[in-house]
Amino acid sequence: MTVQGVLPDHAIRALIESGALRAEPAVTDAQIQPASLDLRLGSHAWRVRASFLAGEGRSVESRIAEFGMHRIDLTEGAVLEKGCVYIIPLAESLALPPGVTAVANAKSSTGRLDLLTRTITDGGSEFDRIAAGYHGPLYAEVCPRSFSVLLRAGQRLNQIRFRQGEARLSDADLTALHAEVPLVDGRPLISEGLGFSVDLRPQGTSLVGYRAKPHTGVIDIDRIAHYPAREFWEELHSEDGRIILDPGAFYILVSREAVTIPPDHAAEMAPYLAMAGEFRVHYAGFFDPGFGHSSAGGAGSRGVLEVRCHEAPFVLEHGQVVGRLVYERMAALPERLYGADLKSNYQGQGLKLAKQFR
Repeated sequence: MTVQGVLPDHAIRALIESGALRAEPAVTDAQIQPASLDLRLGSHAWRVRASFLAGEGRSVESRIAEFGMHRIDLTEGAVLEKGCVYIIPLAESLALPPGVTAVANAKSSTGRLDLLTRTITDGGSEFDRIAAGYHGPLYAEVCPRSFSVLLRAGQRLNQIRFRQGEARLSDADLTALHAEVPLVDGRPLISEGLGFSVDLRPQGTSLVGYRAKPHTGVIDIDRIAHYPAREFWEELHSEDGRIILDPGAFYILVSREAVTIPPDHAAEMAPYLAMAGEFRVHYAGFFDPGFGHSSAGGAGSRGVLEVRCHEAPFVLEHGQVVGRLVYERMAALPERLYGADLKSNYQGQGLKLAKQFR
């Protein structure tokens, strides 16, 4: 019987060895995470008129021919401008076996830079979702939303996770898992995943988050702890446990709950229902096995929230539910855990900007 669940690091290596996951140049060990693989930008980008999906029976290249404006060389680095849409062929391609599906997502630092990054495929009718049996190239759609960025070939903006069969936990399964291994500090809100809320009453400070400034310089994403935060972000303070979100503005906030991902599980952040308000947690994200877990050097880690308000100004209040974590079973334990065996920028995190800022 085939074991169902999210494929761990050693199974990803097996996909590479079998030819189901191909790359030019070859995949490096640094790309392989406990339950995902970092994807690398190729040598060039296309500036396009608009975001698109290839659609059934059509290739991404044919759509680039239709909507492309000009080609940009990334080998020495190039600036991708705020508000523009780019398509970048990735170094990796797939020849998935029939029983394996894949889902992609922006990496943590990518989301915190408000750098919209989605994966598209030939014949695809959804962003970031790749059907079992897909044979073909992968592309990243990249749209800088708050800051212009300097990108180079080989950089890793998004990551891909592979599933075999059904992996998602039901609410009953999630309740049982929380009874065995507490997933949050406090009473869990379980409904189509584990709900989490926003912290607007932090202990010992009035600082609750950051708002992206509208007119800033370019960010070279390879420069770690380089940029003064004050040049790109406004601090948000609250004395009464509430803030008003401005339409179109981008915010970095933090969850009230410290969450735990056990070593035999993974999770994906999903936005809360739109009916909850005029905002959304802007980027979904992967949580690897061991995130916030004691066996991996964590004691619960907060979820950093990338929030954008849409139609109207909206009052966000302390403890308001803003998203949920969808937990999934691992098909097997990974060889390495997040935070224990890997250099992990966000283990044990609280309110924290992307690693490029100081």
